[in-house]
Amino acid sequence: MNRNYQLGKEKEVEEEEDPRGFLLPALNAPSVSVGVLESIYTLAVTCIVEAEEEAEAEELLLGSGVGVGPSSRFFPDSPAMEGGGGSSDVGKRVYDEEHSYVEVPETAHEISKDSWFQAAFVLTTGINSVFVLGYSGTIMVPLGWIFGAVGLIAAAAISLYANVLIAKLHEFGGKRHIRYRDLAGHLYGKKAYSLTWGLQYVNLFMINTGFIILAGESLKAIYVLFRDDHEMKLPYFIAIAGFVCALFAIGIPHLSALRIWLGFSTLFSLVYIVIAFVLSLRDGINSPPRDYSVSGTGSSRVFTTIGAAANLVFAYNTGMLPEIQATVRQPAVENMLKALYFQFTLGCLPMYAVTFVGYWAYGSSTSSYLLSNVTGPTWLKAIANVSAFLQTVISLHIFASPMYEYMDTRFGVKGSALKIRNLSFRIVFRGGYLTINTFVSALLPFLGDFESLTGAISTFPLTFILANHMYLVAKEAKMSSLQKSWHWLNVCFFGCMSVAAAIAALRLIAVDSKTYNLFADI
Repeated sequence: MNRNYQLGKEKEVEEEEDPRGFLLPALNAPSVSVGVLESIYTLAVTCIVEAEEEAEAEELLLGSGVGVGPSSRFFPDSPAMEGGGGSSDVGKRVYDEEHSYVEVPETAHEISKDSWFQAAFVLTTGINSVFVLGYSGTIMVPLGWIFGAVGLIAAAAISLYANVLIAKLHEFGGKRHIRYRDLAGHLYGKKAYSLTWGLQYVNLFMINTGFIILAGESLKAIYVLFRDDHEMKLPYFIAIAGFVCALFAIGIPHLSALRIWLGFSTLFSLVYIVIAFVLSLRDGINSPPRDYSVSGTGSSRVFTTIGAAANLVFAYNTGMLPEIQATVRQPAVENMLKALYFQFTLGCLPMYAVTFVGYWAYGSSTSSYLLSNVTGPTWLKAIANVSAFLQTVISLHIFASPMYEYMDTRFGVKGSALKIRNLSFRIVFRGGYLTINTFVSALLPFLGDFESLTGAISTFPLTFILANHMYLVAKEAKMSSLQKSWHWLNVCFFGCMSVAAAIAALRLIAVDSKTYNLFADI
């Protein structure tokens, strides 16, 4: 009687607190003790409440445009979360290294698809692009053996440090910053966003200009090997190079789609670097003693030295590290650091080899395009120049990809790259962008001056000034006074270097403009 009365009272309570009736069958079972029933009841109600709260949280996230489905909770590394669907990534989140949610911004291009090794090859392609054939003349000649060699090694160490700072901020503040300007805007606001985008655009535009000039020079070198009649001028070859670059840009929709082309790029780089190295080494062994003195006196030598320092930082830095890091799969920071360590160790060796041997072989007479100095079989030099031209086409696509991503995202280019609308869009917009690039390249084909000016007005601010200051702003609360002083010292030093290098580069352009006409055949 007493037990029946007790169960009856408990049943009334359960009906009030358990309206769904989940527990009534269990409560009516006479073989189950009251203590066990209470434990079961408590566990069940807790699970129900947690499930309802989680569902409400998901509905709020979905309502704000951020979907967190089952794959994101239990399979954070699954393809659905890794990005890769272009604009389908809108509203998704990924896990960072600390297993917290990181928001993925909207983009029309694929992200989070590539291994760190592919990112390393993208970086290595940039550092061993055809520009390496000019460093003997644009860095070593104005600096000499001691300052040139020490400068290259020191610039590598400083550049690695600055790039590591940027890579570590990739997922700062719960967002994945897939664009350099996004990171600056997150830390400083809209004005910094616009300023950073302007600096980056100038940096990449001028790098692309240099690539098209080099591609034109490669084609002209091939022509001169077989027909030295001077009927075809450099501007004509620059126009041809620009057209080929546009065709490649139309056919490759985004940075991750390069894949196999990065293998070809590495092969082409090895071909012209090995040929230039071997032929320079042979010429150096068979040549009389060379002159390694640094020409110029007084102010002209100072300006030349400062311009060469700008070329040093230009040699290592892309100005688009967040855009490259965006293609790397999770964990993005850890994988990008692996790619950077590869770039600044094994990736630098070919550049060092051809730069030092080229300067050793020809001394102060080394030109800004090493293949113009070497002597050897015509067919071998032709292969080197063809490889240089083809590698330039691939490298330019890497440095133009932020602009392509901006245009594709801005105008909502989605779906298959072969769709008529998407293909037409790339023909018009990418073709138009490279037409302007090609026109500027033909108008002012002063390669060394472009390297100096690019390093001064964009590479210094983006890679060194902003990198140190953004890291200071983001991590200030965790820094000691000594660490803060170190970052401020870097900001001030590279700020002064940027101003001085810009003045030196503008002076060089003014001097060359007096020497060469517009659309010069140099």
